[in-house]
Amino acid sequence: MLSSKFSNVVVSNLGFRSFHSSAFSLAHTTKLLINGKFVESKTKEWLDVRNPATNEIVTKVPLATQEEMKAAVDAAKNAFPAWRDVSVSNRSRIIANYRALINKNMDKIAAIITEEQGKTLPDAKGDVFRGLEVVEHACNVATLMMGETVENVSKNVDIYSYNQPLGVCAGITPFNFPAMIPLWMFPLAIACGNTYVLKPSERVPGASMYLAELAIEAGVPAGVLNIIHGARDAVNFICDEPAIRAISFVGSGEAGTYIHARGTKNGKRVQSNMAAKNHATILPDAHKERTLDALTGAAFGASGQRCMALSAAVFVGDAQNWIPELVERARKLKVTCGAVEGADLGPVISPQAKERIHTLIQRGVDEGATLLLDGRNVKVPEAYSKGNFVGPTVLSDVTPDMTCYKEEIFGPVLVCLKAATLDDAIKLINNNPYGNGTAIFTSSGAAARKYQYEIDVGQVGINLPIPVPLPFFSFTGSRASFVGSSHFYGKQGVNFYTQTKTITSNWRDDDISTGVATHMPILGKN
Repeated sequence: MLSSKFSNVVVSNLGFRSFHSSAFSLAHTTKLLINGKFVESKTKEWLDVRNPATNEIVTKVPLATQEEMKAAVDAAKNAFPAWRDVSVSNRSRIIANYRALINKNMDKIAAIITEEQGKTLPDAKGDVFRGLEVVEHACNVATLMMGETVENVSKNVDIYSYNQPLGVCAGITPFNFPAMIPLWMFPLAIACGNTYVLKPSERVPGASMYLAELAIEAGVPAGVLNIIHGARDAVNFICDEPAIRAISFVGSGEAGTYIHARGTKNGKRVQSNMAAKNHATILPDAHKERTLDALTGAAFGASGQRCMALSAAVFVGDAQNWIPELVERARKLKVTCGAVEGADLGPVISPQAKERIHTLIQRGVDEGATLLLDGRNVKVPEAYSKGNFVGPTVLSDVTPDMTCYKEEIFGPVLVCLKAATLDDAIKLINNNPYGNGTAIFTSSGAAARKYQYEIDVGQVGINLPIPVPLPFFSFTGSRASFVGSSHFYGKQGVNFYTQTKTITSNWRDDDISTGVATHMPILGKN
């Protein structure tokens, strides 16, 4: 049965979805984007995309054929020379147009995200907005791509460098941020002069497809952005295809390490953001009410399906006495379809994800953790009784040897650990293999300074639970949470999507005249 919750949005605005009258009489199909055209796949293999709140079918997504994927790469390869020759000023203008269109259509994009991914509408808008910030940053690509110059390193000899595009780049995105993560990737890449092949998660293709429609409307030429769909075969194709120079990936640790190994073996640049276990350290001198509010939102928002979700809380000393109040806050959160007004948590992505979360909760109990709040039998309205809902769950008395601590649960589950001192908390966190994000809550500047200096984690928040940097910095997860040549967006993102060419020139005195020109020169016009 087709999901009808947002059918007016999906059918009327998403031209890339068409009614496939022969093969699928009950569902719309998601198309491919190849050389500026949305085309129906000729594959015989399709996957259902389901609304996680109801498990009704939203669309069918194709497992693209090898020929279709090759056609997408060929389109990108053929478009590259002309796109590279477009002036950086005009590329910036197109990205600025794109930024305006995303902002104008934010509600539509958010509705698509909520239908396919399940997160609440306000959270879906946040998903779009955080991606929009990267697009806004890419509008400044002219200054971001500036090289370096040293004059007269020897008599009449100058050295200068250019940051030039690589060619065809590719992105592989996860299900949890259907707008933000694609917008981390292709807008900056094409602003730098590259062309792109995007493979969105086969679970949530809609937002990427609509973003592609807006990119074409903004003026992105045919072939500059292409979209394929698929699963493992599509990933292998991207890793192996010789024309693809660089791969961006966000997703699980297993997939990320595989893509990095296979891609780099084939001579490609790879940046891979992977799994996480993000800790908050709570000192007794922290502001209790603000801290508990922050912990509750960061642990259970988006049903815990964020790579920066706060999934482990380390209570130092007497701060452990706050845990019951944290549980009461979590108990009051509203769990229902993300489209329902006032929803705090929507469903998790799939029945399989729900079952895995349930299993890890039970493993925690079996291994000695105390279950203070159990979200496994959460009650939701009857209309959503078939959805993939897990309520806020709190496990206390957790120790580092427990499975619920060692694994990334990726659900609305907070594990609570205890430490006698700040030093003990730092040691505990540094012994964890992941290094995506961490936070400390305290009123002591000295304690915060010690923590930020000694903690071996790439992104640190002080009295702030989810320290995701704005785009003029870079997303700097570390250790087992990242592998690759350079990080996403910011200066490192520009470095990833460009290569440096250095020129050493020797020009001696020359009195040749080029004639007189009286008009004002116009740079960047073409």
